[in-house]
This record gives sequence, structure tokens and C-alpha cells, in this order.
Amino acid sequence: MKCEERFFEIYGRDPAGTAFSPYRICPIGAHSDHNLGKITGFAISKGIHIAYSPKQNGVIEMVSLQFPKRAQWHIREIPEKANDWADYLRGATWALAKKHTLSVGICGVIEGTLPIGGLSSSAAVILSFLEALCQVNQIRLSTQELIDTALDAELNFVGVSIGKLDQSCEVLGKKGHLLYLDTKDDSYELIPASASMKPYRFAIFFSGLEHNLAGSKYNMRVDELRAGVYALQAFAGMEYGKFSQANARDVPYDVYLQYKDRLPVPWMKRCEHWYTEFQRVEAGAEAWRRGDIEAYGRLSFESGWSSIHNWESGAPEQIRLYEIMTHTEGIYGGRFSGAGFKGCCMALIDPAYEESIERQVTKEYLKSFPHLEGKYAVFFCDSADGVEVV
Repeated sequence: MKCEERFFEIYGRDPAGTAFSPYRICPIGAHSDHNLGKITGFAISKGIHIAYSPKQNGVIEMVSLQFPKRAQWHIREIPEKANDWADYLRGATWALAKKHTLSVGICGVIEGTLPIGGLSSSAAVILSFLEALCQVNQIRLSTQELIDTALDAELNFVGVSIGKLDQSCEVLGKKGHLLYLDTKDDSYELIPASASMKPYRFAIFFSGLEHNLAGSKYNMRVDELRAGVYALQAFAGMEYGKFSQANARDVPYDVYLQYKDRLPVPWMKRCEHWYTEFQRVEAGAEAWRRGDIEAYGRLSFESGWSSIHNWESGAPEQIRLYEIMTHTEGIYGGRFSGAGFKGCCMALIDPAYEESIERQVTKEYLKSFPHLEGKYAVFFCDSADGVEVV
């Protein structure tokens, strides 16, 4: 791996270890987890590698192959947010140090195996870094502790209003299985692909544009959903507390149907997406259970449509990719991968059509955006196991 080669170039020795976290995709269940919804997802066979060694003086010294500038701080003197790539590492250190005594630092090199944007690279960076930091400090985390620590770092240090979809897929994922997770109580099921299911792989279409959740409209969309929920609670005479505690999961669907026309249109659209996505996830899990990948794929396409029209996300480039995917032979279904503000689209595909899918999508996309030639890229991958818990 390049990160190991770069580590040797910098330090003149081989790294003591390599940590890895897969990326994730979420074909159905987008924009739902932050309001205690249900999700379906996979860990995939691409992700973040960190080649690292311990530093007994407590210094953390990290280099990224994707971004310039080395990041450095002491394990017990974590700097404030700097709005750069290393905030995810600072946040991970901060979140872990709240519950565990840290004394050993690390030096390391981070390598991403796909372009940044839309596959929850931020969660993968945090998780792989936590894996390394726990290893050198001899800390053992349970699966749930690892998920919660990574979530705390991104939510409360970096400042992105996420739920636990990303971390859960990247930790709990199992090769050949669909993760079906209820973020309200953390209960989950790993549903195997049935013997009768048609063959499938994943295609990742990188738009050529990188994104940053903290700098996008992601937080605003979540606030609009909460505003709609807050208003529904008031219209229905339900008890409610602080705005930040409002969750769509606490408001029954029939209450939404009764009062939705009283909501401002943007708030209504955000609620419409959340409630219909909840229904799509439940239907999708059942489709996967019975081996009906075509039905699951159609629901993923519907999820993508709702993200465009109800959640109102998606750069023009992503929307065009989605449109192309919907009429490309061999694609069962797909949608934006990630928050939908630049980044990637993902698709479930029939492997027999791999070459024609790449050819057709590339031709049509670059016809619309010729200036992105050389930046746009296509990748194929499979489901994978999640992070190995330290």
C-alpha cells in the first residue's frame, strides 16, 4: 500500500501496524438516521488505511496522501477545530480521551482507496484512526462503544448533524449481508443474500466533485426536518421539549398526514422524505430477505428521486448521474451515496453488464460535463466486513 511506502520514506522504518475501515453505501435509508429512522447499508471493499507506529512521548503526527500539511498535537493537549482534514482525527482523540486515559501517541500516514466524497470517508477516517489509537494505548472498545465514540467525534467536535448510519455500516457490516438497522434502539439484523438472488456488485460513480458535510447544506436540511416535526407536535397537542430533541420517529405518520398541509413547503418536503424513506427501508429489507434484488433496486431509485425532490439535495452533476443510471441496462437501482451535496452515486448492478455500464454512464455523463474528464471516475467493488474491533 502507498501509505506503508510513504511511512517508510518519512521515518526510515516499516510501520508497526496498519488500521483499516471500509467505506459504506446506503442504497435505502438516506437522511433518516439523524431522526432515529431505520437504514439499510453495506460496508464495501474500499476504504481508509492508516500505516502507523506508536510514539511514547504522546505526540500525534499524521500525514494524508490526499491532503497537504502534516497535522500534529499532543495526546493531552488537543487543539480546537481548525476546519481542515485533521479535524476528524482531533475529534476522534477528543472523544476517546473523554472516557479513556491516553498516554501513547502515534505517527501515521492515511490513504484513501477512493476519491473523497459521498462514501462516508469522514467516518472511515475516524474509525481507522480510533483503531490505531486504541491499539497503541491498549484500549479495548466494544462494537457499540466504537460506533458511539466515532459518532461523538463527528457530531460534537466536527459539528455535523449526523446520525449513526455511517459508523454502524462501517463497523457492523458483513460480507454478503445487508445491514438492517433501527437507529432508535440500535437493534440490527444482518440479512444474507439468498441463494435465489441474482448476482450483484456495486458501481461507484465519482462525479469529480469533492464535498464537505460541515460546509454543505446538510445541517440546514436536518434543521428544516426538525422544524417540521416541532410544528407537527404543536399542531397535534403533543408534548415537546428542546428543539434539538425533536425527532420524526416520535411523531406518528398519521399525525404528519393530518397536519402536513399546515407546514411551510420546505418543512413538509423534508418530512415527506423522512416518512416515505422509513417505509422504503422496511419494504427494502423484506425484498432483500426474499431475494428480490429488482424490487430492492427500484426502492433505491425511489429513494434517490425523493432525495432530489423532497430533501432537495444533489449537485447538478449528481442529479445527471442519477438520471443516467435510471435508464442504463444492468443497473438494478441506485442513488446518491452520502449527503447528496456533490460526491458519488452508487448503483447495484448485474456484474454481467459491468463493461457496458461503465461505457454508457461515462459517455453520457462526460457529454454533459466534458470539463470533468480526468476527474470523473468509475469503480466496482463488493460488500465487505466492517472494522475489526480493537
